[in-house]
Amino acid sequence: MKPHSTARGHRRPWSVRGKLPGQPHPNTSVRTAILGGGISGLTLARKLREAGLDVAVFEAAPKIGGLCCSESVDGWTYDVAGGHILYSKEKPVLDWMVAQTEGGCFQRERHTKIRVGDRWVHYPFENGIGDLPKEQTFACLMGYLEASYARRKGGAAPTNFGDWIRYRFGEGIERIFMKPYNEKIWKTPLQEMSTEWVEGRVPDAPIEDVVRAAIGIRTEGYTHQSIFYYPKSGGFEAIVRGIGAGVRDAVRLATPAREVRRKGSQFLVNGELFDHVVSTVPLPEFAKIAPELDAATRDAIERLRYTSLTSVAVGLKHNDLPPYSWIYLPQHEQGPTNRITYLSNYSPNVAPPGHGLILAEVTSAGAPRKDAAFLKEVVDGLVHAGLFQAGDVAMTHASAVKYAYVVFDLDFRKKIDASLAGVAALGIDTLGRFGRFEYVNSDHCVSRAFALADQLIAKAKRGGAPTAGR
Repeated sequence: MKPHSTARGHRRPWSVRGKLPGQPHPNTSVRTAILGGGISGLTLARKLREAGLDVAVFEAAPKIGGLCCSESVDGWTYDVAGGHILYSKEKPVLDWMVAQTEGGCFQRERHTKIRVGDRWVHYPFENGIGDLPKEQTFACLMGYLEASYARRKGGAAPTNFGDWIRYRFGEGIERIFMKPYNEKIWKTPLQEMSTEWVEGRVPDAPIEDVVRAAIGIRTEGYTHQSIFYYPKSGGFEAIVRGIGAGVRDAVRLATPAREVRRKGSQFLVNGELFDHVVSTVPLPEFAKIAPELDAATRDAIERLRYTSLTSVAVGLKHNDLPPYSWIYLPQHEQGPTNRITYLSNYSPNVAPPGHGLILAEVTSAGAPRKDAAFLKEVVDGLVHAGLFQAGDVAMTHASAVKYAYVVFDLDFRKKIDASLAGVAALGIDTLGRFGRFEYVNSDHCVSRAFALADQLIAKAKRGGAPTAGR
């Protein structure tokens, strides 16, 4: 087994046997198989191991990380599943993740913009409408006021996202930002999407802030993201490497779970016996390895929708970047990119000295692209948006992930409830963004792993093998 290499070339071996110094001897009377070595699976493994339980992590890739992986190319380091930041409303979770990060973290202030034409518009958009040309500011303000008045008159809110946008924000904001941006990212007709996911995900400025913004009084929204953390080196993967450091001997790299079956009250994973199984792999992939799933559950899982993502690293010959964290690109003429991250502003160590690195994100409903024509289209769009000159580009490199965003279509709740119930009926727990098809960030994944670990530890202490109950 090859050792795992960090972004800066230092090697951290992942032993396949033996106990690491300081680790408790595992309680082999209860064995748990964890499918997937991303942040959810490794956090769960870490907590179970710290409680003295025996775990084995099956990871199909040659290294850990999952959606939190980073890529290193000739001195450039970027995150393969788009621009990640570390923040959380749960301080114990945030503190734990920062403390685990290999090499430590930088603390940064969020400075986020939306690029509309040649304007930098404050984020969230409703808090920045005063940065638009006056006619657009007027259209956004009037639409917002009219929408607010209409809501106060009563009536049920639309149940599809497309109609909800106008209902909530009005015609101006819908036309200039919300509709084109969300069409770019979701690659799904907005009328075919539900609204169950919008709370906490779509900023919702009070009407007073929107009026203030329109007349030039700066207001702030989404303040829980105002301070965030990012690893000093190695990309976001440094967090996962730190979490996984305590369970290296339990992680089986390049070892996918190929079959999961019941055997009485226990389970066979690739023919090996375990008392409990927790799956963090995407539900459609789990269905391929679980022959005992019933037909109704398979049908529900197969109909779940998601988008894929291509992350394009664009290295620049200079580091003369604007002082922003990330920006949104809603307009078609800005190319296929919906968001870019100024990654060098997170950490100067992601690029060679004197160079800058930005990361462009492009979603797709089908197979993600990485070909040369696609990369040129991305770069040309960013040049057209006025973000840099074509001659500034020193390198481009792309990575693609199949599962990036959960698409909350109109029958999502029915499908996901049936899917999770069918998996739970086998006695198997599920965890993670696509293990449960939840729109969660890394801190949510850690928090949920903590909660599940507590349940499994409590059951093990009572003397019985854990049973699925999520």
